[in-house]
Amino acid sequence: MTLRLPNARRTAVSVLALSFALAVGACAATTSRPVPINYVKPADSIVTDAARAHPDLWPHAASPAAMTDPATEAFVTELMAKMTLEEKVGQTIQADIASIKPEDLLTYPLGSILAGGNSSPGGDERASAQKWVELAQAFRRAVAQRPGAKIPMIYGIDAVHGHNNIVGATIFPHNSGLGAAREPDLIRRIGEATALEVAVTGADWTFGPTLAVPQDDRWGRAYEGYGENPEIAQSYAGPMTLGLQGALSADHPLAPGRIAGSAKHFLADGGTTGGHDQGDFAGSEQEMIRTHLSGYPQAIDAGVLSIMASFSSWNGVKHSGNETILNDVLRGPLGFDGFVVSDWNAHGQLPGCSNESCALAFNAGIDMFMAPDSWKPLYQNTLAQVRSGEIPMARLDEAVRRILRVKVKTGLFNDARPVEGHLNELGSPAHRALAREAVRKSLVLLKNEGSVLPIRSGARVLVAGHADDIGQASGGWTLTWQGTGNSNADFPNGQSIWGGIQEAVAAGGGTATLSADGTFTQKPDVAIVVFGETPYAEFQGDVDTLDFLPTEPLETLKRLKTAGVPTVSVFLSGRPMWTNPEINASDAFVAAWLPGTEGGGVADVLIGDTAGKPRNDFHGALSFSWPKDAKGEPLNVGQPGYDPQFAYGYGLTYAKGGRVGALSEDSGVAGAIGSVDRYFVDGRFVAPWSLMLRDAGGEFRLGNESAGSSPRGGVAVRSTDGAGQESARTLTFGTVGGHALIAARPVDLVRQANGEMALAFRYRVDAKPTAPVLLTLGEGQVDVTAIFNAAPLGQWRTLKVRLSCLRDAGANLAAVEQPWGLRSSGVFGVTVEDVRLASNEGDTVCPTT
Repeated sequence: MTLRLPNARRTAVSVLALSFALAVGACAATTSRPVPINYVKPADSIVTDAARAHPDLWPHAASPAAMTDPATEAFVTELMAKMTLEEKVGQTIQADIASIKPEDLLTYPLGSILAGGNSSPGGDERASAQKWVELAQAFRRAVAQRPGAKIPMIYGIDAVHGHNNIVGATIFPHNSGLGAAREPDLIRRIGEATALEVAVTGADWTFGPTLAVPQDDRWGRAYEGYGENPEIAQSYAGPMTLGLQGALSADHPLAPGRIAGSAKHFLADGGTTGGHDQGDFAGSEQEMIRTHLSGYPQAIDAGVLSIMASFSSWNGVKHSGNETILNDVLRGPLGFDGFVVSDWNAHGQLPGCSNESCALAFNAGIDMFMAPDSWKPLYQNTLAQVRSGEIPMARLDEAVRRILRVKVKTGLFNDARPVEGHLNELGSPAHRALAREAVRKSLVLLKNEGSVLPIRSGARVLVAGHADDIGQASGGWTLTWQGTGNSNADFPNGQSIWGGIQEAVAAGGGTATLSADGTFTQKPDVAIVVFGETPYAEFQGDVDTLDFLPTEPLETLKRLKTAGVPTVSVFLSGRPMWTNPEINASDAFVAAWLPGTEGGGVADVLIGDTAGKPRNDFHGALSFSWPKDAKGEPLNVGQPGYDPQFAYGYGLTYAKGGRVGALSEDSGVAGAIGSVDRYFVDGRFVAPWSLMLRDAGGEFRLGNESAGSSPRGGVAVRSTDGAGQESARTLTFGTVGGHALIAARPVDLVRQANGEMALAFRYRVDAKPTAPVLLTLGEGQVDVTAIFNAAPLGQWRTLKVRLSCLRDAGANLAAVEQPWGLRSSGVFGVTVEDVRLASNEGDTVCPTT
């Protein structure tokens, strides 16, 4: 929509520029910084002395004066005078596209929408870029048609490492790799490219840069941080903000192709005890400032337009409800004039709050609620709370002013979108070249014995492992939240590591052969083995140790070594992991992190010219300390007793090599570590979980091996083939029925339910049920009879039931001893495999109880 002010003179200048000029004339006395609105905070503060911030201890920063220039402030003041209470409250609510339709905005005056990690047009994660453009346009049309004040919406999306939601977009290395590059200008250019690719698909705002400083690499979001030392985030925060937004100006909004940024997650999300996502930072205020204030001052000084509050807490108090952090510090010494948005339903975690109602968070300093699926009741309740005085009107006006200010600076009041629909910018040659440069500069060489690297391009090269899997190289937050289920076909503008190696070797007259298991008929000159972590994001990415558990890569390396083939390991991971056995079995070892869609960048460094001379040297240096054992306890430069395998800043080059001797293969971890979210995988029950069969006569426990019929005739189990050899269990329920369940010690799945995780498993119906079949999780149970009856006999399918559904059906998610079970009172035959928690990718169900 076009901004129009009363008595505006018709000139050739843009309407938005004219509005600035008129506002200056009308309010020449307006100061460049807004006058804070002081209101009396309600007496229900949850802040304890241990979590009370003291503003005088904090360094100073300030949003640029251009954020609050007189023209903007005058325009916002005039607009707010026309707004109804309902319109003001609507500005503070953000809904997810999976839970709202454009026509809803004709009734509810919401100010924002977002596309969450598993949200997409029509629920299709592989929707075309044009569908994304059409979705944005449909919502904007609805906003333009609603009566009352004409206020545009702001549309946010998680562009974590490029515009990672869109098929065909450029996927850059994750931040853990970019931190190793130590190059701020590279980060600025990545921000600029990302902003353009987001803008062409119709979004206005990204939830980044991420400024976490991970202190425990077991955290599932460690790869979203640039490094363990805040110096890297401090050097990157300003350039990334300027790359996304450009410099703020009092004369005009953001330039076409620029989008609003949101520094996150404020504060200390990388410092939680045990690396638990959404956990607690148990530390002093000085430590929080020293380590976790990170690059926020630099982002604020650069003009970042919004900040996202963290799910996490400080000494037991959630940041989303801590007014001393969100108001006293952020609006005080840090001088931030943009708005604060909460994380996904984070307000619902505060005492006395729910996803549908939380005055406490708003009064503490949250200006916009991220209420993906709870937006409708939250809007109604927030409206009632303002009317009752529980939320002061002055506080609402303060939040609305901040939001409108950002919308003006972002240029949303101007109809013109000159880059929208220019889908040729997605995965453009220039952006791909930039991503390839980023890959080259992020690689860290840990070992190079006998100068096996660089590889002569005319050599006979064997490539093994997961080299031809762009999805694994890209990691989480790639097309879907967890980054799972992707194939190379989903990356039409990308190149796998194998593709890059094959191209480079062919150019030098050599031959490259892809053999996933490392077998060969003609002995190669050298072998490159690509392996590492499979994709994950928060929740599923949290681990108990840093032990790299898969055995196949090590077996492949050892076989090649026995055959006399020099080996190069390319390790894909979001964090350092204990890989001493693999390093020992390799002649060269490269930490490639999660490089994204430009695998050719790996080949640029590993493959030399025809004479074996480097085409590009290694550039990267560790931004995370590499562990000497697998325990996973915090290991950060400067801490007492610091003793890593490879120190922060370590990285070999061709120009300056170094020798790595034999490393200890004692992991330091005794026995199996329990899994919270994986129960039955690859034909085995993951420790500490085991299968139990229960019938009228009692119960008995089974381990990983197959077992025959129950002596009591209720339910029998046997091993059978599924996706792999004996990877499944066939359950046969007899005439008296029974209950097959997975059980162990209690685990807490509350966080996973908050993240809309689901209980998932593959199944094959072998005999239709003659009685109801219930899926159980603890005391919770839902009826899945209709699902099994509808499944064709003998065909494999996947069932995913949301944890929140099972919680509502009676499960106590705070103490789950039996995370999966099937119960029936009649004859039924089913084969199951791969029982685990999985992300909701628009494919979950909630059966009736």
